[in-house]
Amino acid sequence: METGRVIKFYNSFFFVKIDDELLPCKLRGKMKRDKRAGSAVYPGDFAEVSRQADGSGVIEKVLPRKNLLTRPAVANVDRVILTFAAASPDPHPLPVDKFTVLAENSGIAEILICLNKKDLNSGGSFFDKLEKIYPVIKTSTLTGEGIDELKKILSEGITVFAGPSGVGKSSLLNSLNPDFKLKVGNLSEKILRGKHTTRICELMEFAGGFVVDTPGFAAIELAEAGIYKKNLRHYFKEFEKFAPACKFSTCSHIREPDCAVKSAVESGEIFKGRYDSYISIMSELSEEKQKKGFN
Repeated sequence: METGRVIKFYNSFFFVKIDDELLPCKLRGKMKRDKRAGSAVYPGDFAEVSRQADGSGVIEKVLPRKNLLTRPAVANVDRVILTFAAASPDPHPLPVDKFTVLAENSGIAEILICLNKKDLNSGGSFFDKLEKIYPVIKTSTLTGEGIDELKKILSEGITVFAGPSGVGKSSLLNSLNPDFKLKVGNLSEKILRGKHTTRICELMEFAGGFVVDTPGFAAIELAEAGIYKKNLRHYFKEFEKFAPACKFSTCSHIREPDCAVKSAVESGEIFKGRYDSYISIMSELSEEKQKKGFN
């Protein structure tokens, strides 16, 4: 039995990297019959495999993972770089905050923001304020700004690039390593939304680490990712400093009296734009709950 990392799933095969070899593998029969086991094999997983006479392998067991990013499905992620465009398409705070919530929910220790296409726009005060919560890297494939900084970050572990369509994730990765040869789509002039160009979730080797270019999202379904109203407050990390001073330990930071988080918003210690996103997402989760018939 050998242990390797699942690099990608393609044409019904899981490709497992063992040392310098990429071994095409199928699932063991019992794993196929167990839908839970079959659906639990993702790029980034470590798996025990056995070799077959025809030169292929069989995945016998998937080892416990430290985390799982659900959209896209990648396991054992060390960091996520949430990528947005400074312009074309223009960034909007609520979608940005939704992506940070998804990343926080996945249990990924290191979350960074990449503001791409910096040559088109500075990104505005929103990203300046966000920089107090998450590290923000400003990049441009045209001028080369921020590229060397990114290379250093990507040299260890698994880094996932996530974000909406059209922000230039594939172009950015091609700037880091032209050998990636990722397909780049043009921005639709009619709707100013990027075309989805990434089709396969694959771990690509880079400078000692792995990089994942993920499909652009047309919409983000927070409820689908297992995010609930009672947990949402924990995904706005700037609330943590003030929440212990709230009157109620279960304070939702919306209607309760003596809420230290609301007081911090009023005093400017918490960015009001982020708090507005929190309220909007909470409302969205409430509506989703009603649609599904929950009380």
